[in-house]
Amino acid sequence: MEYTIIVYEAEEGGYWTKVPVLPGCGSQGETFDEAIANTKEAIESHILALREDGQEIPIEQSSMYGKVKIIA
Repeated sequence: MEYTIIVYEAEEGGYWTKVPVLPGCGSQGETFDEAIANTKEAIESHILALREDGQEIPIEQSSMYGKVKIIA
């Protein structure tokens, strides 16, 4: 399985992530690579918990992301 993650730079340094298709799932790390590795572990743990609870495992649909710039 593959999941899209979003990586943000933390104000205090390092990075934090979220996994849009798995609400509440994400992680952090001092480096980009550490944040990615920690997020992979978080996804695996999240899916294991869903399975143990007998819940359906979300499958990510094809999607596209982009940015728009507005003048406010």
